[in-house]
Amino acid sequence: MNTAMTAAQSNDTEEIRGLIELLRRAERSDKSLISIGEFTVGGTRVPLSFIAPLQGLTRAEAAVVRFLGWGRSNADIATLLAITENTVRVHCNNVIRKLEVDGMRGLVSLAGLLFHPLE
Repeated sequence: MNTAMTAAQSNDTEEIRGLIELLRRAERSDKSLISIGEFTVGGTRVPLSFIAPLQGLTRAEAAVVRFLGWGRSNADIATLLAITENTVRVHCNNVIRKLEVDGMRGLVSLAGLLFHPLE
């Protein structure tokens, strides 16, 4: 069972590496940028169904999403933006509602897709 699990993990790792390389190539060839608040991301990173809702985010909501994409916790985000942790949660809930994602897991996954560095 250990060998099977290790082989599956190895396959997953290789698949993720392949996907990251595809995304890197697409970003190099893509010249379109999508504005999310005051931030811009490569058009290849943004699923089509999220373009309009993402562009409707407030500046603070976009900042929270960006920090989530970088892997920051709510407490870190609150400190970095000089707001309370409760305000961070309110922004997250507003973004979840606006984007119609399935809770915090969906939001964090989308934020990582949008803002996590590939390098």
